[in-house]
Amino acid sequence: QVQLAESGGGSVQAGGSLRLSCVASYRKYCMGWFRQAPGKEREGVASIDRSGRTTYADSVKGRFTISQDNADAENTLYLQMNSLKPEDTAIYYCAAGCSVATIKESNFASWGQGTQVTVSS
Repeated sequence: QVQLAESGGGSVQAGGSLRLSCVASYRKYCMGWFRQAPGKEREGVASIDRSGRTTYADSVKGRFTISQDNADAENTLYLQMNSLKPEDTAIYYCAAGCSVATIKESNFASWGQGTQVTVSS
């Protein structure tokens, strides 16, 4: 399995920005971000495949940007989150193993431990 390690979570006021990072132990993986808010099921946020194609949940389109850096021996996945809203508050998970960009959870085999994002109004 791919080892994944997220970082970059924290607390921010509404309208602010955060950038999440996820280091993968394998290069050029199809990867994605998911999130789980308190009392809710985990949902897909964004995904990027090895060709750079991306897909986003409607709730984050225009505000979040997913990107990938394969320049080093490791593969680092990013999620730039702008114009954050209180409803973006959740634990954010990095995932790997998809074959095409998708936000369907069943397409991913490896998961990180998650990083907390809290947006206050």
